[in-house]
Amino acid sequence: MTDLLAEVLEAHGGGARWERLSTVTATIVSDGELFAAKGLPRDLQPRRMTVALHDEHASVRPFGAPDQRTDFTPGRIAIERTDGTVVAERRAPRTAFTGHTLETPWDPLDRAYFNGYALWTYLTTPFFTLMPGMRVAEADPWDESPTERWRCLRVTFPEDIASHSTVQHFYFGDDRLLRRHDYHVDIAGGFAAAQYVHDIREADGIRFPTRRRAYLRQPDGRPDHDHLMVSIDLSDLRYV
Repeated sequence: MTDLLAEVLEAHGGGARWERLSTVTATIVSDGELFAAKGLPRDLQPRRMTVALHDEHASVRPFGAPDQRTDFTPGRIAIERTDGTVVAERRAPRTAFTGHTLETPWDPLDRAYFNGYALWTYLTTPFFTLMPGMRVAEADPWDESPTERWRCLRVTFPEDIASHSTVQHFYFGDDRLLRRHDYHVDIAGGFAAAQYVHDIREADGIRFPTRRRAYLRQPDGRPDHDHLMVSIDLSDLRYV
């Protein structure tokens, strides 16, 4: 473990506290240009997200109907009724995105898969780095302004974890709290994103950002504020 990673984990609540927890639930509201590009209707309905902390499993409800939810793992995405009846499912869901561009339409299972892996990543940052197979190294810092430099951790994800891209970069302020997350959205043509996080809160001993704003990332690394690809607001987080 790098010295920076140790400091980051401690700033967000500490690895010992994290190991005593198993799941997190949160109310989420999402929006942004990505969903419009995918031909999906705008929907600002609050939803309840549940994420496992030590294996990659997530679910959100309602989804598509008041009595429906999603069930996500890297090897399967499903839409189910709350009684467990399967409405639709797809095995090996990542393969369905082969050849996709930013403008390729998504069906409900596509969106459910994206939602599952993305929110799992966000709600377990930075503690997923403790999972087997994660490779973490300090990378070049980012100068956000002439007076603000953020240190960076480069994370290489193992093949059995679904996420935006294999290599992602996470930037931290002097307090070692997350400020920015950079990645490529491989399932949407590989566009580059710079996601800024805001409004750090604490719940059950864990510190987390409650506002996320992902912009197109320009070749110089700067965010294109004219293109807000995804916005996510989180509230009522509970870790157990």
